[in-house]
Amino acid sequence: MTTSLSTKRSPTIQSVSIAARFLDILAKADGPLVLGEIARRARTGSSTAHRYMQSLVREGLAAQDDVTGHYDLGPVALSIGVRALRRIDAVEVAARAMKALASDIAASCGVAIWTERGPTIVRWYRNTDFALSTVTLGDVLPVDNTACGFVFQAHLPKEAIAAARKLQPASFRGSRPPAEMLDAVRRDGGAELNEHLFSLLTGKAAPVFNALGEIACVVTTVSFVKTAEAEGHRAALFAAAQAATRDSGGA
Repeated sequence: MTTSLSTKRSPTIQSVSIAARFLDILAKADGPLVLGEIARRARTGSSTAHRYMQSLVREGLAAQDDVTGHYDLGPVALSIGVRALRRIDAVEVAARAMKALASDIAASCGVAIWTERGPTIVRWYRNTDFALSTVTLGDVLPVDNTACGFVFQAHLPKEAIAAARKLQPASFRGSRPPAEMLDAVRRDGGAELNEHLFSLLTGKAAPVFNALGEIACVVTTVSFVKTAEAEGHRAALFAAAQAATRDSGGA
């Protein structure tokens, strides 16, 4: 009785998978690595590591220093990385994360970008278990009275904030947050604020950064205070923001 080749063969090419593992080691390293360290991290023998590294060098995916012999990412790998980053839209990455979050928690979830008039909602997703919301797509949010506003203030130049504040309606304007509050937003990874008009509601926001370390957008939720506490909305939102940052090429 014979067994078909299709049941024996893996759907992946092993050599490609192994080469990708070596590239990942170089990408995650703080700097160039000696061959022995690469082999240790890859859990392979030195001879195997040498063969793969030389193949990667030949294709330009890795580079070897002529003096020290250390290995690092090569010009082709760097070019691929740059091109990949150019294709990443942090807003779309964040939007996918918020759409998924809206299906998991009883909250409205959205994405805000910075415009000359302040935080502006460009994506908004509702959960069937939470119909009440004071925010809609296209809304410009107050700089000083919202969690989104606080997050942007914590990461944007003061001049940009001041210019937007002047363009906002008088009813939007509140007290500028003290420096220690903005320090806390940066340290904690986001902000939360209970609404003034609807005291049962709470807004939470967290930044998403691009590959240059700049704030690209802010993800946010609006929900009932008790529900947010029971379902852990803060932790869920902050985790989604961190994942979106990673997927956008940020640190």
